[in-house]
Formats: sequence, structure tokens, C-alpha cells
Amino acid sequence: MQKEDYIVMILLRLLTVKDLYGYEMMEKLEILSNEYFKLKAGTLYPILHNMEELELIESYEEKADNGRMRKYYCIKNKGRKALKEKKSQWDKYVLMINNIVEGEIIYDN
Repeated sequence: MQKEDYIVMILLRLLTVKDLYGYEMMEKLEILSNEYFKLKAGTLYPILHNMEELELIESYEEKADNGRMRKYYCIKNKGRKALKEKKSQWDKYVLMINNIVEGEIIYDN
């Protein structure tokens, strides 16, 4: 699983709770990961654009409390299916790593 794959998985998961705008995603991701994930806009927005092209998410504009327009992202059905698949891949990946790191290693020779 490549870095972008798990970022996509995490972003899709965030969007299952509510529609979010880009900066809000960066903030939530940083808080939920105890500051481990600190995505920059230059990383986030190309990924979001790609996710839109793949029809995993869609965007819309809405006026914020301060009167400015914000671009919000919401998950589509295809994104929910992709999240399920990516979560399954992640679970297999974690299991494999745990088997190697925590399991007994025996060399026959």
C-alpha cells in the first residue's frame, strides 16, 4: 500500500462523518493523528482533485459564516465502496507486518 493510498483511505473516512473543506480536513487529520499527519495544502489538494476525477468524492461551494465561499467535499457511493476495499487492504497489510514483526522467525539452515 502506497502512502497516497492510506491518505485517500483516511480522507474518505473523514468524509463519512460530514462534508468538509480542505483546511478543515488538514486540521482534523492532524488532531486525530496526534499531530502525526500534517498534510500541507500542496499535498492535499492534488489528492482531492484526483479523488474527484475518480468520482470518489464531489465538491460544492457554500457560503461560510464569515460570508466567504468555501469549497466543501462530500463522499459518493463509489467512495464508500473504495473505502471498504482500501480498509480491507490495510487490514491485510497490518496483519502481514505484525506476523513478521511479532511472529517467530525460524531459519532452516
